[in-house]
Amino acid sequence: MHVVPDTSVVVDGRVSERIADGAFAGATISVPEAVVAELESQANEGTESGWDGLSELQRLADLADDGEIDLEYVGDRPDAVERGHASEGEIDALIRALAADLGATFFTSDVVQSEVAAAKGVDVEYVSPRTETMEDLAIEAYFDDETMSVHLRADTKPMAKRGTVGELSYEAIDDAILDTETVRDMAQQIENAARQSDEGFIELSEPGMTIVQYGDYRIALAEPPFADDVEITAVRPIAQTTLEDYDHDEELKERLLERQRGILISGAPGAGKSTFAQAAAGFLAEHDVVVKTMEKPRDLQVGPEITQYTELGGEMSKTADSLLMVRPDYTVYDEVRKTDDFEVFADMRLAGVGMIGVVHATRPIDALQRLVGRVELGMIPQVVDTVVYIEAGEVETVYDVQTDVKVPHGLTEEDLARPVIVVSDFETGEPAYEIYTFNRQVVTVPLADDEGGPGAGQTEQGVERIAKQEIEREIRSIARGHVEVQLKGSNDAIVYVEDDDISTVIGKGGGRITEVENRLGISIDVRTHDENPANRSGAGGNSGAAGGSGGGAGAGSGSGAGDRQGQIVEADITSRHVVLPVDGHAGETVEVQAGGEYLFTATVSRGGEVQVSRGSAIAEELEDAIDRREQITVVPS
Repeated sequence: MHVVPDTSVVVDGRVSERIADGAFAGATISVPEAVVAELESQANEGTESGWDGLSELQRLADLADDGEIDLEYVGDRPDAVERGHASEGEIDALIRALAADLGATFFTSDVVQSEVAAAKGVDVEYVSPRTETMEDLAIEAYFDDETMSVHLRADTKPMAKRGTVGELSYEAIDDAILDTETVRDMAQQIENAARQSDEGFIELSEPGMTIVQYGDYRIALAEPPFADDVEITAVRPIAQTTLEDYDHDEELKERLLERQRGILISGAPGAGKSTFAQAAAGFLAEHDVVVKTMEKPRDLQVGPEITQYTELGGEMSKTADSLLMVRPDYTVYDEVRKTDDFEVFADMRLAGVGMIGVVHATRPIDALQRLVGRVELGMIPQVVDTVVYIEAGEVETVYDVQTDVKVPHGLTEEDLARPVIVVSDFETGEPAYEIYTFNRQVVTVPLADDEGGPGAGQTEQGVERIAKQEIEREIRSIARGHVEVQLKGSNDAIVYVEDDDISTVIGKGGGRITEVENRLGISIDVRTHDENPANRSGAGGNSGAAGGSGGGAGAGSGSGAGDRQGQIVEADITSRHVVLPVDGHAGETVEVQAGGEYLFTATVSRGGEVQVSRGSAIAEELEDAIDRREQITVVPS
């Protein structure tokens, strides 16, 4: 009998196996040089299959020495062109041609090779490729019913996360220290199983990192140069749930089926977000809703009726384009992290597809705030109308998101009415937050009182902080001396300025301060610093000193005014920043003025610079002033 094996059966050790069982006893085994070259290349690249194949060639040599077979090497090594076209079947063709020329039986476990050889009239013996189940893999021994993930690294003890959702502990599961070869062998075993079995596939393969999906397991295989040593991280879900297992299940079911929704499922890592997403997807599929997923990697545990998609051509946007042709009723997007992800999520939602996104967030409101700046503010409720916050495997909070045109909470002037995103508690219907623009900035205002809830203890957050900044900005553009602002209510403020600045700030007949009030929608009372109760606290002698030291105060003001003439600077505009060089004030707070008008306050860096990120509102004003050839001045505060 004359046999020509290809690479697949040599790697699997099937040739020596057939000799041992008598099928190839006394045969002439002609190993193509193309097979040797392929195995050598794989071994040089550190691939375990190459070493397995070379070990099989050594076994064949030993069998030949014992007289059980005749062994020969035939053909020529493939040249550079043939090696370059190996993926197109050039080397396979060389091996088939040798079998045909020798009139030998072609032995393979490659089904494509087998079919092509048979079609060309070559005598073929096909054997199914050797496959391994997860139960055969060494890493399976580290899992039990409470193990969510196993972490294996060279020169350390095996570690695992065990417990229940929300109550996991990271612990050693064996006292034996793993060596590099052991971890590398397990990694190669996992990769081979994923390539050979219908249960698995390679999700990602890059130098130093391979991600495998095998049944319920998602396994990351890291090695140098990506990692500093060989490491295996295997994760599997430890809980399968349905919507009935959660609070508000009936209301959430009704909400999902009522119409296509935009839903963000949020929570901390390990809280059970993906588990809830799986339950929602399963519920929808059971109610004749077309459901797809977008995942990288694909590790959601869903039924066979739900197709799981990953990146197409390395881009989720291309996946989205394809899904829009499929027209699913709902798509589960796991996970939405980067700006591109949020943009794809928004595009699909605005195209009418129901979207369920999984988002990392430590508070329920944070999930919604991650859309700010990535999606036009007024479009957010059209993109996301429901936020579900998961904590320790339970539905902790559900928010309803809507738009209303109203005066924001805490403001009373009718001309301040604007579109406001109202975030309400799904269970009680009580508003919890408002999100809106205030003087070109987006603010998120908690509506709970100081007795608890999201706004507790936040006395100068959101709109109040922005209002104070805007008032100070407006007054500083008029006054030359020190300015202090105190908010007395949602619509009232007191501004304290130097004596010399009172008339300038108020203006003739109060016209100037009235213009500021109209612009900001806030009533402003202008007073001197001497009228500030905080400045009058202390011994009565201070008052007398203040009253009797007009010359001293004037001198002080004069000195300050001299300092406040500041430095004239030349701005350097880079691709990312507007840079103002400042001499002698490193670490100090300064005002930046253009044409004598206040622009903003900043701190000088250790290197003696003020940097403003281009694209910001401040940078745009500064660049406009530069374009108008206005003098840019940096003044010590």
